[in-house]
Amino acid sequence: MIIAVDGPTASGKGTIAKALAAHFGLPHLDTGLLYRAVGRQVQLEGGDPDDPQAALAACDFADSLLDEDILRAEEVGGFASRVSVHPDVRHALYQRQRAFALQEGGAVLDGRDIGTVIAPEAEVKLYVTASVAERARRRWLEMTGRGIDVALAEIEHDIAARDARDMGRADAPLKAAEDALVLDTTHLSRDAAIEAAIKAVLARAG
Repeated sequence: MIIAVDGPTASGKGTIAKALAAHFGLPHLDTGLLYRAVGRQVQLEGGDPDDPQAALAACDFADSLLDEDILRAEEVGGFASRVSVHPDVRHALYQRQRAFALQEGGAVLDGRDIGTVIAPEAEVKLYVTASVAERARRRWLEMTGRGIDVALAEIEHDIAARDARDMGRADAPLKAAEDALVLDTTHLSRDAAIEAAIKAVLARAG
């Protein structure tokens, strides 16, 4: 069984995807980490994430980069959003994601184009979302909890800008697949969102 979990940043899709993988005993891939690694590689090389050639060259990153905590940094997330608009970057990372999705026994993948591009044949497709204000609040709590001094308004502005880039790009824009179940987590606790997702998978998978 392939479970595709899509949605914008800080919507809760990663948490839900990990919980689904654990519940159903499936391997999990956070595809956003691949784009964050590309963005981080561009940053390390002093390149411009808006430059298609620099972004494509950064796709040849070392696998060890995927284990670095810096990939979770807000700045790296911004770089990831910027490199992801380049079609050549998306093509370069497509096969890695596709192979993971088609492994024997199935898998859970979360990202922004899993149900629409990477695994359109997925038996279960979820689109996890929440309001910009709520997603900004969550990210602010996460960052300040790690001792990072940042303004809530700054995070909200960044999330809105990232949404615009992800939804407005010409290649594989962020959107819900036609047959996806939309799960709005704005007013749901973590546990309630996970419970709703598990019920949705059971209902869709029969």
